[in-house]
Amino acid sequence: MTTLVTGARGKVGQAVIARLHAADLPVRAASADPTGLTVPADVETVEVRLDAPETFDSALKGVGQVFLYPNPEGIDAFLTAAENAGVEHIVLLSSASVLAPDAEDDPLGSHHLVVEKALAASDLTVTVLRPDAFASNALGWAHTIANGLPIELPYPDAQLAPIHPDDIADIAVDALTDGPVRGRTVVLTGAQPLTFREQLALMSEVLGRDIPVTEISVEAAREQMSRHMPPPLVRSLLAYWATAAARPAMLGDTTETLLGVPARGFAQWVGENAAAFSGV
Repeated sequence: MTTLVTGARGKVGQAVIARLHAADLPVRAASADPTGLTVPADVETVEVRLDAPETFDSALKGVGQVFLYPNPEGIDAFLTAAENAGVEHIVLLSSASVLAPDAEDDPLGSHHLVVEKALAASDLTVTVLRPDAFASNALGWAHTIANGLPIELPYPDAQLAPIHPDDIADIAVDALTDGPVRGRTVVLTGAQPLTFREQLALMSEVLGRDIPVTEISVEAAREQMSRHMPPPLVRSLLAYWATAAARPAMLGDTTETLLGVPARGFAQWVGENAAAFSGV
């Protein structure tokens, strides 16, 4: 049974493809632009654009299950095409943002919630993965750290439990290979709660360089973020961080609780990605 992996340019999608391929399981990599996808040489690549239903049928031919990167645009047509093609199971990479009280009005939460609701209304077996903060979000600090500048944060003591993207991939592959996660909805986090300040202290230790932290006002952060993010997303992130600063981090399932394998730590992710912070 072939697995179609959408969002194949993403780190989680790439890791899912690599794991299925290593297990000699048929896998097909899909992207809105499949040109130059980084996949094993014998993995087929196809175009899938949810705003272009004409890309669905050929991509779904012979597919039994899908690892789905969330995009509400065109989701109903995609699910109809998937059911018509004989797809039985979809693993959705959703987000813990759907659990927020205002998720339907929040740009992060609503984006994922629309897809979750469409899947819930289908006849497919659905596995929903709701990761909270990704360890790889720290890449947003890469340019600043590489240039020896202070990290400016409005909520340096906001506490999260960042999850390593490879842990998400391991859990997704468990669901795609008939493991116990199949058919469940799970909230995923790392095992260790860390404030932003603590994350940066760990990064300083692993990278062997000083990383100063400066607390700035919410207004200053909003002005900075608005240079490269739409205002609704800026408001959403600032509200999320404000909540994370006011209460302990939410802890969800990990590879330990779901698969019996210790979760990868934030420091491990930093060590694996140290080059990104060197400016090379």
